[in-house]
Amino acid sequence: MASDRWSYQVVEVKAFFGTKPEMVQERLTQLGLQGWELVAVLQTHPFKPVQLYLKKPL
Repeated sequence: MASDRWSYQVVEVKAFFGTKPEMVQERLTQLGLQGWELVAVLQTHPFKPVQLYLKKPL
């Protein structure tokens, strides 16, 4: 059954040289286990943090 009420969260990932994709994947896995679903990714500038937009049903 689809929910029409959502809770949202924005997580910033500070990317820097040497950041391993596995570290980001582990963080996303932790959030997924808590019920969060990734819906968008935004990076406004190469030297700014990447913003992960997540949602989960209330």
